[in-house]
Amino acid sequence: MEREGNDCVVGDTYLTASPFDGEASILSSTLLLDHVGEVTLTFHSDGLSWKLVQPSENDASTCLGIKYFTKVATKIKFSDIYAVELNDCGSIHISNLPPAAECLLLGQDIKMYRFTVHGFVRSKNQPSQWNLAEYTFGHKNLQTCQMWVNQLNASLKHEVGRPKNLLVFVHPRSGKGNGCRTWEAVAPIFSRAKVETKVIVTERAGQAFDVMSSISNMELNSYDGVVAVGGDGFFNEILNGFLSPRFKAPYPPTPSDFVHLVKDNGDSLVLEENEIVDETSSQNEEQFPLISSPKQSGSRISNLSSEDKAAEFPVPNEWFRFGIIPAGSTDAIVICTTGTRDPITSALHIVLGKRVHLDIAQVVRWKTTPRSEMEPNVRYAASFSGYGFYGDVITESEKCRWMGPKRYDYAGTMVFLRHRSYEAEIAYVDVESDETNLTSKRDHQGNLLRAVRSPHISERCICRINCKVCNEKPNHASVGVCSLTPHLYSEKTRWARSKGRFLSVGAAVISCRNEKAPDGLVADAHLSDGFLHLILIRDCPHASYLWHLTQLTRRGGSPLNFKFVEHHKTPAFTFTSSGNESVWNVDGEIFQAHQLSAQVFRGLVCMFASGPEV
Repeated sequence: MEREGNDCVVGDTYLTASPFDGEASILSSTLLLDHVGEVTLTFHSDGLSWKLVQPSENDASTCLGIKYFTKVATKIKFSDIYAVELNDCGSIHISNLPPAAECLLLGQDIKMYRFTVHGFVRSKNQPSQWNLAEYTFGHKNLQTCQMWVNQLNASLKHEVGRPKNLLVFVHPRSGKGNGCRTWEAVAPIFSRAKVETKVIVTERAGQAFDVMSSISNMELNSYDGVVAVGGDGFFNEILNGFLSPRFKAPYPPTPSDFVHLVKDNGDSLVLEENEIVDETSSQNEEQFPLISSPKQSGSRISNLSSEDKAAEFPVPNEWFRFGIIPAGSTDAIVICTTGTRDPITSALHIVLGKRVHLDIAQVVRWKTTPRSEMEPNVRYAASFSGYGFYGDVITESEKCRWMGPKRYDYAGTMVFLRHRSYEAEIAYVDVESDETNLTSKRDHQGNLLRAVRSPHISERCICRINCKVCNEKPNHASVGVCSLTPHLYSEKTRWARSKGRFLSVGAAVISCRNEKAPDGLVADAHLSDGFLHLILIRDCPHASYLWHLTQLTRRGGSPLNFKFVEHHKTPAFTFTSSGNESVWNVDGEIFQAHQLSAQVFRGLVCMFASGPEV
């Protein structure tokens, strides 16, 4: 083989000097690509590319041809490669060779040394779904294959953020009871990517919470993240076990007449109904401490040993991430963060080290029943908290767990037929903005005012990968937990109220898209914008409520454009029931609360995800 200029040739492998000063030389080899043929493989700064050495006449597309070689993948980026393996000597199937050898070897298998590049390609029909892709290259020389493997693995080490050690929880009875089988299907991806996993298959309810809440900070620091193989409720259990002992934020703000017996010790922020929150207040730093400094973390974490307190684990934490392998009944969080309900796609997001921030709601129950004692109980939610219809559905479904995921359809039908409404009072922080609380600006006929409606439609921004809304920095500088609740300190913030009979009260952290509600409860909700979407469904005729629910099931529907529906974007709200019973649905788990308050922390946790692509 002859080369001109400054090419350095080693057999059929050569280094070509880059024409641009300062750039690394290009590594190139002539190899056989399995099921394709003889190709020239080239190493670039950002990935690999290959092309046929001598394209044959079969490369041209024909109306009756099956193989379209021009459409076969010819490159892959390092960011899309999760593993490279050196294989034993084996067969390479040849589909395309130069004419001189075609009559002898076309369609045959050739024994040679091989290495495989493991990556993914995006589905043509659904770009958010990632399909596994393998490219096996062969060469007669073992050293050539080893050189390529070493070079590629060295490049993959420069990919930032990829996990090396993960704690994995598997819920064996999640969804249709496929938790273990789901993990077995994706486990080879982690093995190929050389990600160490400690797998815990839960045997009882609450076990994941107990493990996460009692695990030492020292051990937790040895992991790059935690993976849940299950549904939204299982992830909620893990999330609460992680946050409960480590993140002690103040209670949500409340209006001055919100009755609870918390002393004024900095644990809650009480605002007058027309009070404007001033972020420059000198007391904000004391009222909202961030538990990442050594002085504060030792006093806030109460169930950890003194030795473990020294092993600090700051929250929020940029490098520690959560992953979900979907195996539940709805898997709304996975659909909202990856764009699809696919275990392979989720596993690839994890091993490739993808990152996206996720808002987390803090829900504080003050009273379980009207006559119970005041005792704050904190829960965290990543997707949705709902009362009325939603609480009744989760309560009814618990009686029919033997039905599997179908129990939600049955429970939803039964609760809908009852058509119960509940007396309650809701107060929420009204942040004056062009994008918030649009449905509260209604005329007497229940239609949006034209002056408000038109810009809302044109400026509607759906949360996608590299979302501008989620990546936008607050306009004001804040410190401590204040940085996680930026909208509580906007220039004009006041309390507003809504009282009456409601079929449901819902607070969505994210859009909550799922297979039955393709746009979710709120189509333009974001993963990390620091807002809750408060949805109040007032008592209405049975047929009207059915039409509202029908709109939820339609892509492009308008479930919020009804006279009896209120939609408010808010950073915090309070709820007080007027009845004797009050059951909430918090991320798919029952939570009894007669009186509660809630707030959202912007981007409190990081997920192994990148957001939906379309």
